[in-house]
Amino acid sequence: MSDAVKKKTAMAQLVVRNLEPGVKTRLQKRARKHGHSMEEEVRAILRDAVKREDRPSEGLGTRIANRFRGIGLKEPIPELRGEVWARPVDFSGEEFDPKKRRR
Repeated sequence: MSDAVKKKTAMAQLVVRNLEPGVKTRLQKRARKHGHSMEEEVRAILRDAVKREDRPSEGLGTRIANRFRGIGLKEPIPELRGEVWARPVDFSGEEFDPKKRRR
């Protein structure tokens, strides 16, 4: 391969020092599970990590709305902040007293 071709296809290299043995072992297992080398597994992990950073972060409500957008809902759903849907259970009665409980 000519030097000109090598320059066009040259990839960056990264050396990771002081990696805990347990991390290396888990990477090896993960690579075997996915059917490729540990080196390729690390590349895939790094690509995925960078990809997620490129995406704008959305709030939970926005993600839910996007998931269900276009399903045919014709009317708005009212917001129910501060509404009381159920009363809390009162556990102060005799039936809840462990000392007076029937066995």
